[in-house]
Amino acid sequence: MNTAIVGLQWGDEGKGKIIDILAEKADYIVRFQGGNNAGHTVVVGDREFVFHLIPSGILHKAKTCVIANGVVIDPESLLSEMEYLDKNGIKLKSNLKISELCHIIMPYHRILDKLRESKRTQRIGTTGRGIGPCYADKISRCGIRAVDLLNPNVFKEKLEDNLKEKNEIFKKVYKHPGFDLDQLYNQYFDYGKRISKYICNTTILLQEVVKKNKSILFEGAQGTFLDIDFGTYPFVTSSNTTAGGICNGSGMPPETINKVVGVVKAYTTRVGEGPFPTEFKDELSDIIREKGREFGATTGRPRRCGWFDAVLVKYATSLSGVREVAMMKLDVLDNLKEISVCVSYKYKGKIFRNFPYDFEVLTGAQPVYKTFKGWCSDLSKIHKFNRLPRNALNYLCALEDLILAKIRIVSVGSARSETIFR
Repeated sequence: MNTAIVGLQWGDEGKGKIIDILAEKADYIVRFQGGNNAGHTVVVGDREFVFHLIPSGILHKAKTCVIANGVVIDPESLLSEMEYLDKNGIKLKSNLKISELCHIIMPYHRILDKLRESKRTQRIGTTGRGIGPCYADKISRCGIRAVDLLNPNVFKEKLEDNLKEKNEIFKKVYKHPGFDLDQLYNQYFDYGKRISKYICNTTILLQEVVKKNKSILFEGAQGTFLDIDFGTYPFVTSSNTTAGGICNGSGMPPETINKVVGVVKAYTTRVGEGPFPTEFKDELSDIIREKGREFGATTGRPRRCGWFDAVLVKYATSLSGVREVAMMKLDVLDNLKEISVCVSYKYKGKIFRNFPYDFEVLTGAQPVYKTFKGWCSDLSKIHKFNRLPRNALNYLCALEDLILAKIRIVSVGSARSETIFR
């Protein structure tokens, strides 16, 4: 059984915990898109691990983790994450594989990311990690790949070609001094040597895995509404975050994906700029943010918080073919007497039951809410679905009807043990 995990909101849904749990039954865990702008937090006992590039399944012994071709890699960040794992007793040997086709984030990508953001009238809220400019170079056919770092002649030629153009842009448009060819070449060729033993053709590797009937868990990063095509453009990431991105991001054909599990929070959050119809307007935002520890795992930025948006999530389930959902952080709502769910949008007298892409509608729409009674009790010690309070069950069942998918997993705390399987 090959399973895909995708986020159904704006990322930060709690995918790291679900990936960590489901990885126990998988042989290979594959990251297929994004870069170190993503953050997965996993709590094991009294220890907390934060991952940015390496699949969080690495915490399980005898599992192979794959960074597939759809991921863009900052070697400096990757090596730092490797050192972090080593210091925490997690040894990387043959259990990590990196696609030779991964594009490499260079320093000029990071600087350009920040300079472009500073010039914008309408800021996106980028993490400044160079993700977008790296993907832009990939599409512009001037990117540098992991395999290029291993060939000194190819790497130097590509880097020189890039700097001829980019240094002119930096100097003339941004008044930036640009970058030194030899310095960058030596630094990144050294990075290439340090990660060379992990680099291989991961597509062939995974095709062999399927032939041997071993199981794969595809690990998504970010969320559906940060997808470059289907998200709230332009406030999105630069890759395809839906299940459809798995095929191009890993080289695996569609029929290898047996099941897609969508991950949502019991409420909604997003980091950075962009429309957010159900965002809280009062002190409730601070209450939920503090209880849910809603601060970005990558940037530390406080997340914006709001009510569950069923219009948003229903569309997300349809985009990725989701039939099963993991509901995260239900316990964060424990103390609320009433809980609201957005069932449609209203704009200029018109009701929208399907997600609108018109930017004016999306930013100006008023959410139409259905209100539910809260359960006002601690859920963290409950281990069986039918032991949840009646009002919590009512809330979950209503959400199932609204999003057209079954809630099979419910998280009532950050620990592995604080998870209910239905």
